[in-house]
Formats: sequence, structure tokens, C-alpha cells
Amino acid sequence: MTTANIGRPASDEYGSYYAGYVEKVPDGDPLAQLARAAEETRRLIDAIGDERASQPYAPGKWTVKDVVLHLADTERVMAYRALRIARGDATPLPGFEQDDYVRTGGADRRPLSDLLAELSAVRVGSFALFTSLPAEAFARRGTASGIGVSVRGLLYIILGHEEHHRRQLRPLVGAPVVTTAGGRDG
Repeated sequence: MTTANIGRPASDEYGSYYAGYVEKVPDGDPLAQLARAAEETRRLIDAIGDERASQPYAPGKWTVKDVVLHLADTERVMAYRALRIARGDATPLPGFEQDDYVRTGGADRRPLSDLLAELSAVRVGSFALFTSLPAEAFARRGTASGIGVSVRGLLYIILGHEEHHRRQLRPLVGAPVVTTAGGRDG
């Protein structure tokens, strides 16, 4: 599969809420980017370190561990949506509340290495899904959270969402440990 077969999603292939994520995805082969992105995230989180990962990345925000689990959870949801839509399932798909997932996810009780392994496993599954799809499946559209979305749009949302969080976390490399309460996704 190549970028020429997939193409960038048009603005009507995802909800306006996701536009900022899609815009963060550079031009190029999104499948190659999907293959590289998890390793980039792993290197960033490793550089932040275990001690810092248990702390919020900024005042009033989630912990780094929460962000790692949030990335895995969100990718699972988006890949599931992509699977359903790619297979021609026209059933409208429900939304999900990220704060509820973080609140009940228990990331704080898990070693960082375990969370990173889970994120990696999710990516392996997503990569297998997206690389197995025929070119025409990327243009298929469905409804998720009451909004029209394409398989191609979901792939770009996954990529842009991960980049969004990497941008939030990059300033932590070498930053001191802080102690503040966690909060909503930035």
C-alpha cells in the first residue's frame, strides 16, 4: 500500500474536532509513519523516565503514564471504528469519554514498561489492520460519535493524536519532577 493509494483525507472525512490532529500529520506515506510513530513515542517516554512518568506532564493535566494508556485506548477505539467501516458495517458507532477511560484505566498502578508494551502491541494490531486493507477501503465512510468519518480519516486521526501528545510531552525530557494534580487531556 502506498500514499498514492490512500491519499490525505478531505475535511469532510472526519469531525472538525479532529482537524488539528489531521493537520499534524506530515505529507508522506501514512502507513510508514504508523510503523515509525510508536517507536518515536517509546524513545520519548523512555527519555522522560519512570519517576517523571508518574507525574502530570503539566499542572492540572494527566500523568505521563495516563497519556501512554490514553494513546493505546484511543488507538484501539479508532482502529475498531476503521475495521467496522472498512468491512462495510454501516452501524453508527458510539463515542467514548476519554476522561472516564483515564479515570478507570489504572495507569498509575502499572509499570511504565508494561504501558509501553501495551501501546506497542496495539500498534502492531493497527498496523496489521491498515496494511491489510485494499485501497478502496480507505475511502469507505461510516458514522462515529454522530459524525461522518472515513477509514483514511481514522488512520490520520491516530497519527495526529499521537503527535499531539508527543508535542505535549517533549518539553519533559530533562525536566524536573513536579507534583500537581492530574486533569484533562490538553
